[in-house]
Amino acid sequence: MQEAPPPVGPPAWDGPPPLEQQAPASRSTMDRVKDLPGKVSIRWRLTLTYGALVFGAGAALLLSVYVILGTAISTAWPTLDTGLDPISDAQMQVRWRQYEQLAIINARDALLGSAPMALVGVGILALIIGYFVADRALKPVAQMTVTARKLSESTLAHQRIALEGPNDELKELADTFDAMLTRLNVAFDTQRRFVANASHELRTPLTINRTVLEIALSDPEASEDLKALGRTLLEVNARNEKLIEGLLLLARSERELAVRKPLDVQDVAETALEQVTPFAEEHGVTVSAELVSAPTIGDPVLLERSISNLLENAVKYNIPENGKVWIRTGMVDGALVVQVANTGQHVPAYEVNSLFEPFRRLHADRVESAKGAGLGLSIVRAVVQAHGGNVAAVPRDGGGLVVTIQLPRR
Repeated sequence: MQEAPPPVGPPAWDGPPPLEQQAPASRSTMDRVKDLPGKVSIRWRLTLTYGALVFGAGAALLLSVYVILGTAISTAWPTLDTGLDPISDAQMQVRWRQYEQLAIINARDALLGSAPMALVGVGILALIIGYFVADRALKPVAQMTVTARKLSESTLAHQRIALEGPNDELKELADTFDAMLTRLNVAFDTQRRFVANASHELRTPLTINRTVLEIALSDPEASEDLKALGRTLLEVNARNEKLIEGLLLLARSERELAVRKPLDVQDVAETALEQVTPFAEEHGVTVSAELVSAPTIGDPVLLERSISNLLENAVKYNIPENGKVWIRTGMVDGALVVQVANTGQHVPAYEVNSLFEPFRRLHADRVESAKGAGLGLSIVRAVVQAHGGNVAAVPRDGGGLVVTIQLPRR
């Protein structure tokens, strides 16, 4: 089968298109109207509710005044006593009642002529007042939001909402949130202590084992069988050290970033490439780089480790002879992109997503577990997510993988 050409040109999204680039499905007007309440903020929903209530109350008041006005005029209208003959008196009474009806009609027309403008003015005033009332009512919620945004693993121990005021529903919500933060702080402290203790307790015996084995192998009187056994145990010990180092790095990657500083991923990728180049030359793999400046903010050590993991995996799981690896960095559609592609065995599409899970390998590679602990892509995903980005992989035409990292720009 003819080998597919390598990726060329500027970095491009070779995986699923980003959400903002996906064409929205055509939707009916009724569906858009149904979704409208979910797109309006709670402040404006409260404002519109207050305004609608006041406008409805004003309309009801106007209707009541309209009815009462006619009744009041009819009740207060004086009775006509002319003292004329019956025929003339009847005619005068009819005309008097006509005047009464005309007075009622004129009064109601005058009311209807000026009331709508007054009602509109009251409605606008109600919206303005309702907005400020809603803003004041939502101030505790805004305070909770500001506190939640300021929270990080380093400030979790002392940062609290501490809402003051009456014991209402918002005070209860704030106190519940503070209690949850306390429980989270305890959980983070427990995790930090566990990682620190595990780092010491697991590394120390392995270091002792490695030292003892190296001393035994350096003994000139040791037999060849003993030396062969020692070398095997050293390989097993080295794999266990790498496994523990990967687990500790994964635990650190899944936590809040402790270091955030400006960096250029081009420099980070160059450093990772320098570290992996001897390993690639040893395995006969050619690495091609197309590195373009891509500034961002993050932890350079963790990003370097994630790119190194991608390059090491691309070299490990490559074609035995004349394998190739490509790495590119740059800016695409306002996002920072790092892409690593490699030749190699065919990767089924249904297996790709599982590769980012800890200790997961392709079925064909499980017998060669010495290649790694199965944590490389898990660490990559944890580091990328901690930086607010995403990572995706797709099978490459002709064999191998194309892994693409997207990070927010600085």
